[in-house]
Amino acid sequence: MKNILTFFIFSLFSLQAISQQINYSQPDANDTRTLDFDIIGKVGGNFLVYKNIRNKYAISIYDNQMKSKDKVDLDFMPDKTINVDFVAYPNFAYIIYQFQKRSTLHCMAVAIDGNGKLLKPPFEIDTTHINFFADNKIYSTINSEDKSKIMIYKIQKKNTNFNFTTLLLNDSLQLLHKSRIETPYEEHKDIFSDFFVDNSGNFVFTKGTKLSSRDYLQKLMLVTKGVQDDSFTLNELDLSGNYLDEIKLKVDNVNQQYLINSLFYKKKNGNIEGLYTAVWNKKYDKLVSQNFEQFSDTIREQAKSEGGTRLAFNDYFIRDVILRKDGGFILTAEDHTTQSRGNPWNRYDYLYGYPSFSPFDSYYLYSPSSYWYSGRYPNYYNNGGQVRYYYQNIIVLDLDNTGNLIWSNVIHKSQFDDDNDNFLSYSIMLTGGELHFLFNELERRNQLINDQTVSPDGKITRNPPLRSLDRGYEFMPRYAKQVSSYQIIVPCMYRNYICFAKIEY
Repeated sequence: MKNILTFFIFSLFSLQAISQQINYSQPDANDTRTLDFDIIGKVGGNFLVYKNIRNKYAISIYDNQMKSKDKVDLDFMPDKTINVDFVAYPNFAYIIYQFQKRSTLHCMAVAIDGNGKLLKPPFEIDTTHINFFADNKIYSTINSEDKSKIMIYKIQKKNTNFNFTTLLLNDSLQLLHKSRIETPYEEHKDIFSDFFVDNSGNFVFTKGTKLSSRDYLQKLMLVTKGVQDDSFTLNELDLSGNYLDEIKLKVDNVNQQYLINSLFYKKKNGNIEGLYTAVWNKKYDKLVSQNFEQFSDTIREQAKSEGGTRLAFNDYFIRDVILRKDGGFILTAEDHTTQSRGNPWNRYDYLYGYPSFSPFDSYYLYSPSSYWYSGRYPNYYNNGGQVRYYYQNIIVLDLDNTGNLIWSNVIHKSQFDDDNDNFLSYSIMLTGGELHFLFNELERRNQLINDQTVSPDGKITRNPPLRSLDRGYEFMPRYAKQVSSYQIIVPCMYRNYICFAKIEY
């Protein structure tokens, strides 16, 4: 009976794997490779994509077959709008944007329906007066997982301090609380993680500190601000003499905790030893677990692309943290390097760039014509020479709610391209309790998009590839966005034009 049930489940999965349906949008004559775009999501049964073409702003509306229904010009947005954020709901979406008029920055919002039509005219959320030399990219928008809370925050640098202003809003954009907080910040030494707001409205991020500008993190604090608080609470974590890489913070709303992950080193110039995990309980406001999980030789042998096992993780970067209901999580990391003539690969430069991290550098849309991705900086050290990008294996780690390893597996891939990495790396589609990893690989001179699934027990299944060139489309999976429990939108290139494919499981 058990064998029959197993066969039945496997048959269902196999049927699902071969029944994936792809619909392509027709390329628009204006959507060249210089297009800036953002996939807003599925709103009112339609798929909405924001487009910026030479400071002309519009939203393209696609139906379920990705046929164009309309293209709505956003005439209310002035030329040279500085940045645009979106919060999408099932039946409407907010557009939150900022622009400068003389010496005043205006943060505005508007609501649109699934056809891109205005539900009410633009209204002002906040203004800021700046001097001529001040940075004008100061507003950013984040939302809670359930989208019941939206936070607009701005950061202005003054001497050696950062002045934070946070505006906590509900899902009707009504102000719940406004705070102004000053916090010390030492340029080139202090590193902030991404910023988050949880379902209760608490603001949270991490602040790491280096002793010098070229070190990894030697000090780490979890920074929180309660809904009605007007100050930050700083909680220092004991790193036991270890050094940390880039910090990946995740809010676990189900278990009311904050999850902190980073690759760690035992020595300043040493190799990556393993994964650091800290779990902070929000309800009791305390650290409940902290673990330095050292990678075994077996995992290193699995993960390495080339070279010795001790060096296996030195080119890996954490990409995704996927939560489980029991407080455990799946973590993925990807092997990535670049190579340029006369300039060796430097992990530090990739992580922190030059200059070092600033929260102002988070306003770039997905643009195949740019070098911006995941907040990274362009390579300042290639002196205009050719750059070859390598994206290799993906390691998948399953960890319990204290950061102890349960299982690991590796998705093997080998990708490279010169001066352009838009078609490299991968995206994840979560469906039916399994993780689908979508990525391109060159097979017999044809670019095929691969779909490999990882089951809850760590088994990897290689599904039949989705042919991306049979109709002339080249997929850019790294910019994909899951828009429902069974649909993902993947940008494509078709004869030098940007279009979009909907993959449905």
